[in-house]
Amino acid sequence: MTAMTPGSNIPLSAARVAVDVAAPVRLDVSGLLLTADGKVRSDDDFIFYNQPTGPGVTYRSGGGAAPDAIVVDTAAVPPGIEKIVVTASPDAAGQTFQGIEPTATIRNADDGTVLATFTPPRLGAETALVIVEVYLRGGAWKARAVGQGYANGLAGIATDFGVSVDEEPAATPAAAPVAAPPAPAAPAVDPRVAATTPPPPSAPPVAPAAPVSTGKINLDKGRVNLQKNQTVSLVKGGRPLLSQVKMGLGWEPAYRGKDIDLDASVIAYGPQRNHLDSCYFGKLSILNGSIKHSGDNLTGEGAGDDEVIVVDLGRLPADATGLVFTVNSFSGQKFTEVAKAYCRLMDAATGEELVRFDLTTAEPQTGVMMAKLIKQFSGEWEMTAMGEFVKSRTVRGMVKPAAQAL
Repeated sequence: MTAMTPGSNIPLSAARVAVDVAAPVRLDVSGLLLTADGKVRSDDDFIFYNQPTGPGVTYRSGGGAAPDAIVVDTAAVPPGIEKIVVTASPDAAGQTFQGIEPTATIRNADDGTVLATFTPPRLGAETALVIVEVYLRGGAWKARAVGQGYANGLAGIATDFGVSVDEEPAATPAAAPVAAPPAPAAPAVDPRVAATTPPPPSAPPVAPAAPVSTGKINLDKGRVNLQKNQTVSLVKGGRPLLSQVKMGLGWEPAYRGKDIDLDASVIAYGPQRNHLDSCYFGKLSILNGSIKHSGDNLTGEGAGDDEVIVVDLGRLPADATGLVFTVNSFSGQKFTEVAKAYCRLMDAATGEELVRFDLTTAEPQTGVMMAKLIKQFSGEWEMTAMGEFVKSRTVRGMVKPAAQAL
């Protein structure tokens, strides 16, 4: 059994898989069949308790005694469908996932064998989640842990994926749900979805990652500019692009003439989010030299990268499956006093820039997790832009929050 982390994937060893989603509260679980453009073909591709069957995908109720599940028969999924996303939201209207983090369990649907589990970390204002996706890549079916949150309920998810959600007239709290007309031409969308409206402009929703784009971004079209929470696969033409990379990190003082001593580091983790080692200005080489640091920059002055970390992916120990790149303000200034902070991934052999993430917003904290590299089951590596701030002046204080963010 594999304990998955956000962005990780596994090959599916069974043609029929069930994804059940459990939480301390009752959940509405659903599945959507998506084409290559990330959209449903019609509302018939939205599978939930009121429309429990679709081509190759079935909703299975746990009856309140067991978790609800989405069952995917990959052999029966029609041509043109490249991904099935499994979503969940609390049954109680308006309830968030804070403190009730769900766990998705991926099973062999025929014998119940557990293939993997995934619990999205650090949830807060989300009222709906895309938890797991079952997707087709290179003729083989895989499962990926996602954990993307929405603050406007299932309506937000449904709308993003092309499901028609008709708003109903406002009803009094005691009003009964509107009954669906008999034998509709197209099954009615869950009334609770239709009644869910985005929060008013004064309380904007949690900004999700680019909706389920994780599996589509690679380097086929050249250099990639990432937004926060977006992921890029370090492959080109279906093959790993390179084995040795440089992570360059840079910044400038936000106020003229004021030096800021920032320190770039990389923290290495094992498959259970266990801390292996940290590479920083006080320890310039770790893991038998497979990760090396360029040395400390005390001011941030000058053009180009302020600090560079070289990672030889091909020489990393087999148990090193996650790397988190961090920056800390050793001198104590907050990141609101820093300008133009960025990280960029380069080909170590040619210096070609492959991926860039510019940190466009800052918080009054002394540490930031810039990006993470995660090794997939297939052996390929994926980079995710983070931009998560932490109160810590040294890499030591980043180890625990970085592990939680993997």
